[in-house]
Amino acid sequence: MDDADDIYMQSWTGTIIGPPNTVHEGRIYQLKLFCGLDYPDNPPSVRFQTRINMTCVNQETGVREYTMEDILTQLKKEMMSPQNRRMAQPPEGNEEARLDQKGLVVKCCIV
Repeated sequence: MDDADDIYMQSWTGTIIGPPNTVHEGRIYQLKLFCGLDYPDNPPSVRFQTRINMTCVNQETGVREYTMEDILTQLKKEMMSPQNRRMAQPPEGNEEARLDQKGLVVKCCIV
């Protein structure tokens, strides 16, 4: 949870450790998840804080389905998919140097 004073527990930080035998192996990916007051009836929004290249991540749309656990689990599965497991990744570190501090938006990739 990001804010200890948030009595509605709306803002969270998630972490995904890259799965083995992929270009994501050993990398640590940080995400911000925000659950509105209508969660779980409406899904959380998700933004990567760590730079990543994946077919289900873009700058325009957000994941708008399922629970936080579903989203994090599916993102890790996406890292292992054939189209993402060998995709070249941005260099690790120096996250502060990102031009867009809002992060990358995840488009719906849950099947």
